[in-house]
Amino acid sequence: MAHLLGAERLHLEFPTRVVFDEVTIGLDEGDRVGIVGKNGDGKSTLLKLLAGRLEPDGGRVTRRRDVRIGMLDQSDTVDPELTVAEAVVGGVDEHVWAGDARARDVIGGLLGDIPWQARVGDLSGGQRRRVGLAALLVGDWDVVFLDEPTNHLDVEGIAWLAEHVKRRWPAHSGALVVVTHDRWFLDEVCTATWEVHDRILEPFEGGYAAYVLQRVERDRMAAASEAKRQNLMRKELAWLRRGAPARTSKPKFRIDAANELIENEPPVRSTVELKQMATARLGKDVVDLLDAGVVYGDRTVLRGVEWRIAPGERTGILGVNGAGKSTLLGLVTGAVEPTSGRVKRGKTVKIASLTQELAELADLGDERVATIIGRQRTSYAVGDKELTPGQLLERLGFTSAQLQTPVKDLSGGQKRRLQLLLILLDEPNVLILDEPTNDLDTDMLAAIEDLLDTWPGTLLVVSHDRYLVERVTDQQYAVMDGHFRHLPGGVDQYLELRRVGLEGAVATTDRPDQADDAGAPTPIATLSGAERRSAEKEVAAIDRKLVKLQAEIARLHEKLAQHDQGDYVGLAAVTDELRAHESSVADLEMRWLELSELLD
Repeated sequence: MAHLLGAERLHLEFPTRVVFDEVTIGLDEGDRVGIVGKNGDGKSTLLKLLAGRLEPDGGRVTRRRDVRIGMLDQSDTVDPELTVAEAVVGGVDEHVWAGDARARDVIGGLLGDIPWQARVGDLSGGQRRRVGLAALLVGDWDVVFLDEPTNHLDVEGIAWLAEHVKRRWPAHSGALVVVTHDRWFLDEVCTATWEVHDRILEPFEGGYAAYVLQRVERDRMAAASEAKRQNLMRKELAWLRRGAPARTSKPKFRIDAANELIENEPPVRSTVELKQMATARLGKDVVDLLDAGVVYGDRTVLRGVEWRIAPGERTGILGVNGAGKSTLLGLVTGAVEPTSGRVKRGKTVKIASLTQELAELADLGDERVATIIGRQRTSYAVGDKELTPGQLLERLGFTSAQLQTPVKDLSGGQKRRLQLLLILLDEPNVLILDEPTNDLDTDMLAAIEDLLDTWPGTLLVVSHDRYLVERVTDQQYAVMDGHFRHLPGGVDQYLELRRVGLEGAVATTDRPDQADDAGAPTPIATLSGAERRSAEKEVAAIDRKLVKLQAEIARLHEKLAQHDQGDYVGLAAVTDELRAHESSVADLEMRWLELSELLD
């Protein structure tokens, strides 16, 4: 693969700290790289260095002479005086750009709901961001750098972007480097992951799932001070391997190694135990929406909604912007009154919402974190452990020094975590999370998910973060064409329904125990009995082959170690045999994962 650009011994420092020291990395044709790391550790800065927008204090970045680089920075803005058409295709005539398959794909995928002749300055912030992304993607680039491209995209938009970058270049050509906290996107697109931490860059093979495995292995060998992070990543790996086979279908990591690491790891959460605890706190009645509808003027937002929310229920809610998700949640909280049907609430229900506006912190700007927390409860139950608020803050990434920081001086991610902690300390028994992933890096998302795994209440999540929705909820529903319908096939089913436009013709589908199968949409394709048996036999055969191959690989490694190092011909023969076995293992693992996804 041809080399595109590289960084050699990069050093960069700001007045208060060193960002990078002695960083060396390369980018070749065909690379699809995701960059992860804590907020503030230098992910966006690294993109700017590689793209030539920022010069290092030491070292150098070299680029192939003819390489074309395109970048979407978080601070990039589009001239507000331009129309959308001018910003995206410039002065090119419509018959010209309309004949370009890439331009049509980008415009249809990102700008379908934005007027083509609208003035950019009149658009919302999210719409302007999408115009900027479209303007970049219609261009012809050898290397594309994207900084948080999934911000302001819904589940459909993120799925479209993933497909676009996967087919944007022919195989083994072009390169993508992306900074994002969207872990599903990382897994779907990336073949390598770079972790930025402690002034260095550490490369890993594969997307997010493979990165988690390798990080667990790395942390296992690290010092005792890494124990907390190791255990959290081990739990993350257990979920990836047991509960979501589709997520591990891309990276080629060793199945036996992953299974060994999680052998004694319990499930990420005990659903039965949590529901028992939730029932004890809530009783049997939570909130029932009975044939509920909402009409604003001549517009029907919701119609015929039947939703009996159960104690301990963990539900993800999907829908395009403007579909009525906020109105639905308003019916649950009481902020919205139904114009038809009724809403019934249990007597012990205590609802709290994690909103996007950080309303809970509005009047606390000058107060220090420690002072605010000191007014709360002295302990909080996390599973079978009692933690102090300070310990909870530490678990959510706060340092001792930050406890004395005024709220107004916290970063966006820190405010988000403090907001969640204050809500949990107030002990609600119904928690609504509205886009909770804003301003959070992947480590903090994992920490919050770990905390929610032990929360014994009813959890309702609205988010465009597909990974989060599938990770913390047990079922998904969608608001589509005013109806509220169950998605037995999860996010994949939702995307398929949106793709074929079924939402306009589907009547309201009740919950699974109340559904009328005759009126349900065609389910996601499943295997026939004979096909399932055949697939199960093939999986069993692959398992046996993998065991034999791993034993043979171990034997060859031992043979190499004992072989005469001066016998180059003999060493080459053993090495070739070893590589052939490892290639067979990789192919078998990929087939095993594909079959597992079908059988799930």
